[in-house]
Amino acid sequence: MGDLNPINPAKVNNLAFGAQVKRCFNPYWALKLGLMHGTIEAKDANAKDAFAKQRNLSFYSPVTEISLQTEFNFFSYVPSISKKWYTPYLFAGLGFVGFNPKAELGGTVYELRTIGTEGQDPSHPYKNYAVSVPFGLGFKYNFTGKWSLIAEAGYRTVYSDYLDDVSNNYLTEEQLLGYGDEQFQSIRKRLSDRSMYGTAEYGSQRGDYRSRDSYMFVGLSVTYSFFKRGCPVVAY
Repeated sequence: MGDLNPINPAKVNNLAFGAQVKRCFNPYWALKLGLMHGTIEAKDANAKDAFAKQRNLSFYSPVTEISLQTEFNFFSYVPSISKKWYTPYLFAGLGFVGFNPKAELGGTVYELRTIGTEGQDPSHPYKNYAVSVPFGLGFKYNFTGKWSLIAEAGYRTVYSDYLDDVSNNYLTEEQLLGYGDEQFQSIRKRLSDRSMYGTAEYGSQRGDYRSRDSYMFVGLSVTYSFFKRGCPVVAY
């Protein structure tokens, strides 16, 4: 969800993978350290909105996230011990995400943050990492012994508006000519203004002015539970 996908919260488009380590304090509360990696992308050409189609921007970016999350189980849940073999749960936490938006032009892939498509100084690009706030819900099922199958969906609100390299306005003519040689300025202009006819007005609106982008992971996990000192005491 961002400037190139402002209205579709369920636009899932690429595979991701990761791992987690979890400390369960009791059958209801746990603390999870998670690592995830995937790719986000969007294309104005696939949008239904007329403004987006005319704007015609696109991007893709790898995202790598590390986060610390608190989980709350609705039911008393200890694999292989609890009477309940399943439980829905909620989670929320804090994390960091690394990203690097890219786009293809004329068969060449460009790292957009080094181009300065909205007038940034290419030698001092915006940061390619940011704080993220993950939150969501899931469902745990103890399918055998200490093994559990977990389905989860969670959004990440990111304290950056540049996951998609789009935030504010098109380059002004002064910004376009401020850095690099003629070849760089030409590439910069073409990557900034990819509108259907290359007719975007200097300084006009390019993004949607919301200050934060977001993304989501939807997935399945298989986990194994270790008990340090025998069997835990479970309240039913």
